[in-house]
Amino acid sequence: MTAPVSTPSSPWVIATRESRLALWQAEHVRDLLQSRFGRQVDLLGMTTKGDQILDRALSKVGGKGLFVKELEVALEEGRADLAVHSLKDVPMEMPDGFVLAAVMEREDPRDALVSNKYARLADLPQGAVVGTSSLRRLVQLRARRPDLRIEALRGNLDTRLRKLDEGQYDAIVLAAAGLKRLGLADRIREVIDTNDMLPAAGQGALGLEIRANHANLGPALLQLAHEPTWLATLAERAVSRAMGGSCSMPLAAFAEWRGNTLLLRSLLGHPEQSTLVQAQTEGQPRTHADAEAMGQAVAAQLKAQAGPQWLAAL
Repeated sequence: MTAPVSTPSSPWVIATRESRLALWQAEHVRDLLQSRFGRQVDLLGMTTKGDQILDRALSKVGGKGLFVKELEVALEEGRADLAVHSLKDVPMEMPDGFVLAAVMEREDPRDALVSNKYARLADLPQGAVVGTSSLRRLVQLRARRPDLRIEALRGNLDTRLRKLDEGQYDAIVLAAAGLKRLGLADRIREVIDTNDMLPAAGQGALGLEIRANHANLGPALLQLAHEPTWLATLAERAVSRAMGGSCSMPLAAFAEWRGNTLLLRSLLGHPEQSTLVQAQTEGQPRTHADAEAMGQAVAAQLKAQAGPQWLAAL
């Protein structure tokens, strides 16, 4: 692996996708680093395969890792020092030589209904067309509203909103965090309660990835970390890792702090049925290992409830 190229006086370089949301996230981290350390930080914009392939579901072409691979190549080749990711897009197993140096404070982790016609999910008429390409959202929508027509929706956030505005859908479901970060909160008609739609592992949080041998950058990025968010998302990601979760698995995992107690909830859908299995646990994790143990315990519950035939179908 190429040795880190930055020196104490050279700029740090952030590898980022070129979508408007990804650039906002990278600029946010850049501004924090520059203000805190007085260090110049530059952006390296890149187009990933996940951005280029829009006619097929991610589960059919390699999963969410398609959004991070090119950025990791830039890190490996020394063209960039860190990458900023939406944490829900980061594969559960990090490649050798790479680490998540920090997880930042979470924005709203919930899903949001966006529609030009209807104010709430409950208001959608029978047969209404709802756009999403997330299997996690699909199984929860199907369980709650089996009368809806759920159609595939790919593209960056602006592309998805344009397709809605063109009349291709009656409503679409997006992450509330992205809309809020881009100043588009007024497009949200309903923020969906987590009791009605459980979020994806890591949703709403930003992860900062570096080469494991980039010793001078890791401690600096730790100063941007938000430990409560990091513990919560570690528990969520541990569920997905233990389940072998990917874009092809309709799995949700969400942990939230209630005082000093972390409540971790998860659910698993079936590829052909509207049934969901659900599991939860709570604890007071003090370490990353504690949080990951909570996720493993919930995954064990899900596996026991689903049974071998269900798991085989996935």
